[in-house]
Amino acid sequence: MNAHPPLDQLRRPIHDLRISVTDRCNFRCSYCMPKEVYGEDYAFLPTSELLTFEEIHRLTRLFVSLGVSKIRLTGGEPLMRRGLPELVAKIGFLNGVEDIGLTTNGVLLGQQAEPLYEAGLRRLNVSLDALSPELFGRMNGRGIKPGFILKQIDHAIETGFEVKVNMVVQRGLNESEILPMARYFKERNITLRFIEFMDVGNDNGWSFEKVVTKKDIMERLQSTFELEALDNNYFGEVAQRYRYKGCKAEVGFITSVSESFCSSCTRARLSSDGKFYTCLFASSGFDLRMMIRSGADDQSLLEAIRNVWEQRTDRYSDDRTEQTVRNRSKIGMSYIGG
Repeated sequence: MNAHPPLDQLRRPIHDLRISVTDRCNFRCSYCMPKEVYGEDYAFLPTSELLTFEEIHRLTRLFVSLGVSKIRLTGGEPLMRRGLPELVAKIGFLNGVEDIGLTTNGVLLGQQAEPLYEAGLRRLNVSLDALSPELFGRMNGRGIKPGFILKQIDHAIETGFEVKVNMVVQRGLNESEILPMARYFKERNITLRFIEFMDVGNDNGWSFEKVVTKKDIMERLQSTFELEALDNNYFGEVAQRYRYKGCKAEVGFITSVSESFCSSCTRARLSSDGKFYTCLFASSGFDLRMMIRSGADDQSLLEAIRNVWEQRTDRYSDDRTEQTVRNRSKIGMSYIGG
């Protein structure tokens, strides 16, 4: 590790790196890639503009030398990037990497679970927003039924993966699914995490009125279940964790809107075309791909990464107002990674 791991302007270290391996996705979820914007003729990044696996590996090695220990592969839908097990294996061999996870919609898990597991991946987060076939099909924009995703989850668990399920809750859309989802995954001892609807990007029609807060969700859950709070596993853990009383099953809350966690944010983000972002709600990033392809050596790249992080002041969720939501242009979630 570098002798002096960088701290940002709010004294936050850099521990987590989220790597978007593609901006493409086979879903058109309304809160991320609404099909009205991302139509059949939408121009995604050409392959030549994506970071190669060698470039991702090199940058990951440099981030790890500055203190990163947790890696998460995202997208778009990361399983659409060909040869992903090769990248997982490369990253897994890096000294200092303690954890690799992957976030997916689950559609392609049946084909890829075994090779990813053999490459060293052990943790998956699968996005699923409803158990109602009609509602989930509408929300994902492709008519995919939840039963298909549930089968992929079962297959991943049988393969050996630890699986968590992420549910984005939106008022007037799927809050009626909170209790059915909780019951289903509690019975199977699978951690379900409720995510407050966030204003990522500029295309999802976000407003405060559409947010179902942790408090609202908790009230629904406590009408049926007894929950007990759990301590965080580590500094910077995003989810607030609870256990159902009397069993090992857990539920979590990601409360970017109602209870900001900016003060402990240790996450850096690398877009699929090599831009370094210091916040999910960023307006711009630093182009590391241009440096690499211009022949920059490792020391120059390290200095650039360190300089960007040490100048970081991001605390968007602390400052979020109707005005900032309206006036700030933000990078889309499918491009920067969730």
